[in-house]
Amino acid sequence: MLQPKRTKYRKAHKGRIHGQAKGGTALNFGAYGLKAMDPGRISARQIEAARRAITRHMKRVGKVWIRVFPDVPVSSKPAEVRQGKGKGSPEWWAVRIKPGRIMFELDGISPEIAREAFRLASAKLPIRTKFVARVGGEEA
Repeated sequence: MLQPKRTKYRKAHKGRIHGQAKGGTALNFGAYGLKAMDPGRISARQIEAARRAITRHMKRVGKVWIRVFPDVPVSSKPAEVRQGKGKGSPEWWAVRIKPGRIMFELDGISPEIAREAFRLASAKLPIRTKFVARVGGEEA
């Protein structure tokens, strides 16, 4: 699963995800993309599950690009522990997704296979997504 090799700080603030994505909103590598429509946190496990769904449906033909990386540590306290005594230890890694962000890209396959692969992948993700395709050099 994806996680950083090392970080500057062990724990991060929760924060709020608001506004539109500033970068990563256009297709850069492939002909088809999966774009986020809602804000949210996506775990490394969910990214991996979506990637597996995509590659399995493509039968390993073509190329997949993952445009997001989980670099935010999410901490939690153990069950049945009283309040206080500091913040919990980091449990899993997540990426903060803003609306408009391209999460996955595909190339080298037909549009029908790409659409179905992204439909299967979006079922693994906790946010609404949209299929985007490049038409004659421009995104549609």
